[in-house]
Amino acid sequence: MTAPDPDGLLAEQLLRLTRRVHRIQKRHLEHRELGITPAQSRLLRTLAHYGSPPRMADLAERLEVVPRAVTTLVDGLEAAGKVRRVPDPANRRVIRIELTDDGRAALREVRDARRCAAQEILAPLTDEQRAVLGGLLDTLVDGPQDAPATRTL
Repeated sequence: MTAPDPDGLLAEQLLRLTRRVHRIQKRHLEHRELGITPAQSRLLRTLAHYGSPPRMADLAERLEVVPRAVTTLVDGLEAAGKVRRVPDPANRRVIRIELTDDGRAALREVRDARRCAAQEILAPLTDEQRAVLGGLLDTLVDGPQDAPATRTL
């Protein structure tokens, strides 16, 4: 008989939670009838973090996908009027992607859908449990804050 694998169990729980978050968020997005997929909503959220319109390559790098995937997402969002391609003022060969007014409105709806999904998922937890979970997730996402510097031999 093999010993239980607690790390394997935690990994499975995290994957199941991620899938559940994705399903619930997708349901909230569909309920709002935005016509935006979760991948497109991620691109809109990413666009909002830039001070000026990014290049497609910048988006691909930040989203950790191949450039072709960004092209497909931008094509769909552009057809829906949520983003537009604009020439770079310094180099006409470079195309940048910017949010339209409809895109900013959709982004507000996406954020609200995410907030509703989070409320649904976190509903069983007390405020104290939420605070503990938030701290644990910060540690997992960012790594320990007081991690020792890389040692050289």
